[in-house]
Amino acid sequence: MTFALPELDDLNDAVLAARLKHLLDHKTKPLGSLGRIESLALQIGLILRSERPQLTSPQVVVFAGDHGLAARGVSAFPADVTWQMVENFLAGGAAISVLARQHGLDLTVVDAGVARDIVPRPMLQIRKVAAGTADCSRGPAMTQEQCARALREGAEVVRGLPGNAVLFGEMGIGNTSSAALIMARLTGLPLTQCVGRGTGLDEAAVQRKLAILQEALLANADAHEPLAVLRAFGGFEVAMMCGAMLEAAAQGRVIVVDGFIATSALLVAHALRPLVLQRCVFSHQSDESGHARMLAHLRAEPLVRLDLRLGEGSGAALAWPLLESACRVLREMASFEAAGVSNAGTEARP
Repeated sequence: MTFALPELDDLNDAVLAARLKHLLDHKTKPLGSLGRIESLALQIGLILRSERPQLTSPQVVVFAGDHGLAARGVSAFPADVTWQMVENFLAGGAAISVLARQHGLDLTVVDAGVARDIVPRPMLQIRKVAAGTADCSRGPAMTQEQCARALREGAEVVRGLPGNAVLFGEMGIGNTSSAALIMARLTGLPLTQCVGRGTGLDEAAVQRKLAILQEALLANADAHEPLAVLRAFGGFEVAMMCGAMLEAAAQGRVIVVDGFIATSALLVAHALRPLVLQRCVFSHQSDESGHARMLAHLRAEPLVRLDLRLGEGSGAALAWPLLESACRVLREMASFEAAGVSNAGTEARP
């Protein structure tokens, strides 16, 4: 079976956009004084097609998978850390577990392709395509059917979740390498501008990683179309996240993008359906060196920069209160007229 790409509507609704801007401009504040919060409020209003947007039952989804490339030593951590961190998510001890509790976010962990079987329990969805991908330095990371299945499974995850906002995260030792390869092939940037320190490599290790990833590019020299690139270099967690993002966009949900790896999944989704970007809020710019360039390629402006390089959806969860605040400004902040407050700039306002 193949993956059926969903159709996406263009959210450029001039009438609604003008109404949202009018509402924001007439709140009890100087014109534009809430800066990015105002543009965020306008974006969320357009995504949810409402002048009084409300974010309901927000979902954090962390996709986990192992990478055959990890055996080449591209990470500072052993591959076993993938399943160990999945256990940590489920036990409530990881950073994303803490942040999800703090902000009232439902957390779902998806086994997209972890090399070790995880005991079923609440919060866990087992959708394992295989026990890790193949080594992409010797050929494609996954077969065509595996790639299509991962995309379909990601879409199914979103279909089964409530709410109108999804925060995307991931876990997989070696997946900064996967993201860097996807980035290099889809953006055309030199590999040296895409590869960073990942989980904390020293300079010598970065150079070894760079050489191995160059092998992967050569081994998949014919992969240039978006799905071919995903198949060649992506982890199952990246492919599943790509399918989930496309489905979330088709359902009109707000998509909150985390860091480097999550953005690489979006890079593929964007190449397939450019309108997916209209639904995306970019939570932060990570400390992984290629992320700023990836964001620039997408012309995306992150909400914050906190020098994070953790993944898991942690940056998306940290930025979440800003989305809540933007919606509350639209819904709850009084206008000059309603509050009986004099507005010196009334004549200049539309």
